[in-house]
Amino acid sequence: MNEFIERNIGLMIVLIIVAVSFGGAVEIIPLMSQSTVNEPIEGLKPLKPLELEGRDIYIREGCTVCHSQMIRPLRSEVERYGHYTVAGELVYDHPFVFGSKRTGPDLARVGGLYSDDWHRVHLLDPRSVVPGSIMPAYPWLFDRKIDLQTLPKKLTALRRVGVPYTDEDIANAAAGLEESTEADAVIAYLQQLGTLITERR
Repeated sequence: MNEFIERNIGLMIVLIIVAVSFGGAVEIIPLMSQSTVNEPIEGLKPLKPLELEGRDIYIREGCTVCHSQMIRPLRSEVERYGHYTVAGELVYDHPFVFGSKRTGPDLARVGGLYSDDWHRVHLLDPRSVVPGSIMPAYPWLFDRKIDLQTLPKKLTALRRVGVPYTDEDIANAAAGLEESTEADAVIAYLQQLGTLITERR
């Protein structure tokens, strides 16, 4: 039978498609029906405008190339980084910022571990606080102001995909952020990462 299938390429393609489709359905369909995958965990709120801007800068600067943001439920990872990542804390993330490489540490639970001042120094001169670090410096983040014109548009776009921003949130998105730099935004984003799960532990 195997020899017949291997000699008949058309049949083999059909059988491969059937096998992959079945395997995919077995993995994906149960996840789609679980509330833990698409419902926010208790206390989860959308990112504040400054944090949202910081997230976009974090993506723009390629931070996901060296830092993952997904702790797997393995003993070694949980002992090093904290509680494993759960789907309910990522419901409002569009796109996900998992990353796939750990040249630097995983940042999923970095919020509150270091002070704002530590993060400022780290962005300006990483080796002054982490000897041997290969992370590049990001001095330009301290010179650039955040783009206040696009913030309301970002909140509006995210509301369309299910993030619960209100009309008031959108109208006041840029309020009080006139002097904020890109560095302030990145630090605000980093300081909130993983804090909700940490509080629940």
